Amino acid sequence: MMTPSDVKATLSFSDGSPSMDLPLYKGSVGPDVIDIRKLYGQTGKFTYDPGFLSTASCNSTITYIDGDKGELLYRGYPIEQLAQNCDFLEVCHLLIYGDLPNQEQRDKFVKNITYHTMVNEQMQFFLRGFRRDAHPMAVMTGLVGAMSAFYHDSTDVHNAQHREIAAHRLIAKMPTLVAMSYKYGVGQPFIYPKNSLSYTGNFMRMMFATPCEDYEPNEVLVRAMDRIFILHADHEQNASTSTVRLCGSSGTNPFAAIAAGVACLWGPAHGGANEAALQMLEDIQRNGGVEKIGEFIKQVKDKNSSVKLMGFGHRVYKNYDPRAKLMRETCHEVLNALGLHDDPLFKLAMALEKIALEDDYFVSRKLYPNVDFYSGIVQRAIGIPVSLFTAIFALARTVGWIAQLNEMIGDPEYKIGRPRQLYVGAAPRQVRPIGER
Repeated sequence: MMTPSDVKATLSFSDGSPSMDLPLYKGSVGPDVIDIRKLYGQTGKFTYDPGFLSTASCNSTITYIDGDKGELLYRGYPIEQLAQNCDFLEVCHLLIYGDLPNQEQRDKFVKNITYHTMVNEQMQFFLRGFRRDAHPMAVMTGLVGAMSAFYHDSTDVHNAQHREIAAHRLIAKMPTLVAMSYKYGVGQPFIYPKNSLSYTGNFMRMMFATPCEDYEPNEVLVRAMDRIFILHADHEQNASTSTVRLCGSSGTNPFAAIAAGVACLWGPAHGGANEAALQMLEDIQRNGGVEKIGEFIKQVKDKNSSVKLMGFGHRVYKNYDPRAKLMRETCHEVLNALGLHDDPLFKLAMALEKIALEDDYFVSRKLYPNVDFYSGIVQRAIGIPVSLFTAIFALARTVGWIAQLNEMIGDPEYKIGRPRQLYVGAAPRQVRPIGER
């Protein structure tokens, strides 16, 4: 709930235009916001904020980030406690309904999700229209958008019951769709969901089982994947979440709004960052590996070089990313469980991690390894191809997108999104006949 502050901000102009008072609102934690909703009406002026870096587009009760402290809260709970004490479906319940479930609520929610995991058989034929070598995110954008054609009984975004059924369907079916897009790309048969398995165990089986050989989920790997899902479940008003909100503000159906989020997440500056981090490691490996890491670091430090260090630092966190601490622990557990510490690529990753945590150049700039760096290594160790990383991120983030969309629809202040602009094009002019141009 927005709490008005006793303090007011006063906006004054040096050209003699009348000044105006702007209300201030306080959040539970974090910076106050200046309410500029009446600015245009009273002054005829807009604010200018490319990328919305200083603009709060909504009020929200879901996720809070303090970048300076390196803190991430889901509904008030620290991410560290959730990742250590809860599984992904408990976190889904928390994000959608506002609180962690008790045993009875958990059982009911797990049952609802479990019995929605199969997808309409026709989805297979839709999927077969794609080229086998299509990027999984191209496939996922199409499949998620197509869900509104297959499940049109839950597409009214203004109907709370429809939104809940759509939420259950999306959370339940995303693992099935990601696994299907993977199997299609490698030319293997689709594996149907198995209701006796956990959410994440089921995903791993759909990914790695074949009709001739079942897959016994390894609990260390299942827990690692579950943690990846928890750490990526929501992250406040980032680009893809803002896209889902903006798309949903027009009243479009939940499946279309989530498909828009998937498309936005695909960008290398957003969800593609873990893919970029792995590609960087593979490039170093091709060019000499651990022996040549010193040369690579030298190029990173050189201002005139175009070499970038991927998977380090974060736009929001000016401290160690709290998700990276948890993922680092998981990364080492997985490498130990699979005996991969001597694998050349993982050896290289650990050498790069050591330099970044000790070298003053990186420490002083707070270029710590981030969650993308570690989650990429974990997924590769599990056997997930690099091209699928962003699709797995989309699977995890779906619950955050749904929670944010539901919150926006239920907000009495919500309006269709309509950013303004500073127009700097040609002044009004007249069209001349073609012979005079």
